[in-house]
Amino acid sequence: MFAQAIRGPILLITVGILFAMQQSGVLPFSHTWPLLIIVIGVLKLIERMFTQPQPPVQPPPPIPGGAVR
Repeated sequence: MFAQAIRGPILLITVGILFAMQQSGVLPFSHTWPLLIIVIGVLKLIERMFTQPQPPVQPPPPIPGGAVR
C-alpha cells in the first residue's frame, strides 16, 4: 500500500524537476523525458517487492458423470 501511495507524488516531483531543468536552460525536456519511464519502472519494481503473492485460483470441480455445460 505504501508503494502505491507514493507513486503519484514521486512522479509529480520528477516531472516538476524536469520542467524546472528545462526552464533554467540546463537540459531540454526532450532529452530528459526518458527519466520518467525509468522512474515509473523503478516504482513498479518497488511495488512488486512489497506486494504479497496471491494464491492461485482453483479450477471448479468436475461435473459428476462427465456432462458438459
